[in-house]
Amino acid sequence: MSTTYDVTAVGNAIVDIVAQVEPSIIDQVDLPKGAMSLIELPQSKDIYEKLGPTKESSGGSAGNTVAALAALGRRAAFIGRVRDDQFGEVYAHDMRAMGATFAATPRTEGEETGRCMVMVTPDADRTMATYLGTATDLGPDDLDEDAIKGAAVLYLEGYLWDKPAAKDAFRAAMELAHKSERRVALSLSDPFCVERHRDSFREIIADSVDILFANRDELLSLAQTDDFDDALASVTEQVAVVAITRSEEGATIVTGGVRVDVPADKIDNLVDTTGAGDLFAAGFLNGLTTGRSPEVCGQMGCAAAGVVIQMLGARCEKALIERFENGDWAS
Repeated sequence: MSTTYDVTAVGNAIVDIVAQVEPSIIDQVDLPKGAMSLIELPQSKDIYEKLGPTKESSGGSAGNTVAALAALGRRAAFIGRVRDDQFGEVYAHDMRAMGATFAATPRTEGEETGRCMVMVTPDADRTMATYLGTATDLGPDDLDEDAIKGAAVLYLEGYLWDKPAAKDAFRAAMELAHKSERRVALSLSDPFCVERHRDSFREIIADSVDILFANRDELLSLAQTDDFDDALASVTEQVAVVAITRSEEGATIVTGGVRVDVPADKIDNLVDTTGAGDLFAAGFLNGLTTGRSPEVCGQMGCAAAGVVIQMLGARCEKALIERFENGDWAS
């Protein structure tokens, strides 16, 4: 069956605003240095006014995955909720500039577009202030049915599972994808996310997920066990493709009952693990949608993750392209 996209992703549309700052700025905005804090709109605007030159780009977990997929030449689309404001236009423009499709109509009312201010001090520490805004209000009306029906894989970001409307959107998107004979992929996103939604995650994994992405901690939390093999078995009985990242131990891929352990990519310098899971998913889906074996998909996932953890932030398109141009994948 022909496709318009290799992957259509649904997730939080968050504009990343990155600025180099002096430590005194962190003191002025009264945030814990080196941590991520959720803030409201007035504080977000106050911090923005205190920043010097900034670099603004489309972010969010699924957004990072789409950016990497587009860089690797895949046909990728993103569905997320933004307002018709300055940062909503930044998000849409950046997606399109990368070669991805922004398959969403900006809203004309409600909260402003979500944004995350990333303040980088001279010691390379990153202090983040996130205003989620309208991103988490995504509902069924925000879905682009053609983008979902036309994608080989629908990729869903677990972070969105906090609000009832987003849950309805997820279920509607999964149903639409399966009716169109497409595959559904889910990223568990974060151990705390799993703790909040363990029962409902278990339900949709058993009923609606074809490809599951998680890291080791997320998987153990989902299964409520400390035994990795037991946790792995609990999902491989239900999901056709399971891809679990294990930090420096690489990744474990299980398809059709066959397990493959893929080593981590060799790196020179660990700088920042932000976006490692997002980029692993991109590398893996890059392989999956081009007909590669599970082992090669895992290798591509580890390679993409290995690129992003050697730099600040989750955007690494140029370095990612260079790594894949020199890829030495298993046959």
